[in-house]
Amino acid sequence: MPQKLVECVPNFSEGRRSEVIEAISNVISSVSGVEVLDIQSDHDHNRSVITFIGSPDSVLPAAFAGIGRAAELIDLNEHRGEHPRIGATDVVPFVPISGVTMEECVQLARSLGQRVGQELNIPVYLYEAAATRPDRVNLADIRRGEYEGLRQEIAANPDRAPDFGPAKLGKAGATIIGARAPLIAYNVYLTTDDVSIAKQIASAVRHSSGGLHYVKALGLLVEGRAQVSMNLTDYTRTPVARVVEMVRREALRYGVNIHHSELVGLTPQAALIDAAQWYLQLDQFKPDQVLEIRLFAANGEKQAETDFLDRLAAGTPTPGGGSAAAHAGAMAAALAAMVARVTIGKKKYADVQSRMEEIAHQADSLRAKLTRFVELDSLAFESLMTAMKRPKATEAEETARAEAIEQATYRAAEVPLDVCRHTVKVLELLAEVAETGNANAVADAASGAAMARAAFQAAGLNVKVNAAGVTDQDAASTWLDTLTTLDYEAKTLESRVHLAVSSRAGIEV
Repeated sequence: MPQKLVECVPNFSEGRRSEVIEAISNVISSVSGVEVLDIQSDHDHNRSVITFIGSPDSVLPAAFAGIGRAAELIDLNEHRGEHPRIGATDVVPFVPISGVTMEECVQLARSLGQRVGQELNIPVYLYEAAATRPDRVNLADIRRGEYEGLRQEIAANPDRAPDFGPAKLGKAGATIIGARAPLIAYNVYLTTDDVSIAKQIASAVRHSSGGLHYVKALGLLVEGRAQVSMNLTDYTRTPVARVVEMVRREALRYGVNIHHSELVGLTPQAALIDAAQWYLQLDQFKPDQVLEIRLFAANGEKQAETDFLDRLAAGTPTPGGGSAAAHAGAMAAALAAMVARVTIGKKKYADVQSRMEEIAHQADSLRAKLTRFVELDSLAFESLMTAMKRPKATEAEETARAEAIEQATYRAAEVPLDVCRHTVKVLELLAEVAETGNANAVADAASGAAMARAAFQAAGLNVKVNAAGVTDQDAASTWLDTLTTLDYEAKTLESRVHLAVSSRAGIEV
């Protein structure tokens, strides 16, 4: 079984006194089994982000130690900075990395929240996957009014009552604790000091005001420059390059441009590769052209495959059938790339070489996306299970639980529907390589089609199950209609593959 690893990324309201940040970092790293990976501080934000990793049993006490030390050393009554905040330790997210489910991270968040509330007398609010109410999922909603506003409302307004701890603020303020998927903290600096421009751009870019999905944004003044401060919550669906270009276009409307940008904390390597591929216009680029990836690919891929199958065989709800469907789709895409590549360079197929190079690239991209869906399906199911475990003792709790279940079921249906869409695209490539690719590999194309068809059927079953579970039957009908259309396309493409195998290899499929 893979090693259990959780990432914790606490944000502290101190970015100017290095001795304070060092003291907090030291108490975190002193916990056995924890490794501090990164520390970043910003003077204007007056905020620091410490990224550390460890087993579930080690990250919880490390986070608690960091919160306790921050409460001793940071006084929110004296704190001033550009970034919104409600606490000395403002936010503490747990992120599943390896061998750990989102539900386990939710339990970590709740256990830490209870301990912080009871032992440190700090009010705690739970957010994202750990949220106890729909209006507390979004971090910005909890932080609205900041420390000063919360100090006035926490005791008087029942809606601002914390999940744990006293309904009263001390100098350490309150802390927001939760569980979430990996995100990219990304800031863009503009060639102006007019912060109103940054705020207008942030409004145009962020999803909550009509911009890009999976983007949260604020306009701030940092280091004498207007800054668009962003959190990218799913770079696989909204790539970094797309965000940058939208910021650039919006900036030009106001006669300014991008001066420079920065990452806060760590980022997945795949996000940078995607951006480099887009900006360099490397249409035929393959990830294994990166030296470091090639060096570790053989052992790493074997280990990842073994880890996934071990997890699939374990007695846990995730990964399950939906993840297996995405995995099968990824294998189908790999076979499409394989047939294309055994065609490239052969004189007999010189007239289709350019197209085969394109197909190999497209298949690699589809394989990467389907591989990502392996984890996304597990996360969607875990979010649904978390929603079902919410309290329902009161009418308000029952309503909040029902809303959370509805939202989680939407996601649990959308992920396998995306798998179906992508496997149809894989089948399109397989049909083409079966018809015009290397005839010696036509059976491999047929094998890929069989894998893609199995992936489609398994993912489609998950769509149907979740469609039956939502209250919004209009949405459910749309999903099922889409699935029917995709199923017709998949069957048609599979028939093309079978016909090609029959005519080129003389084999009935």
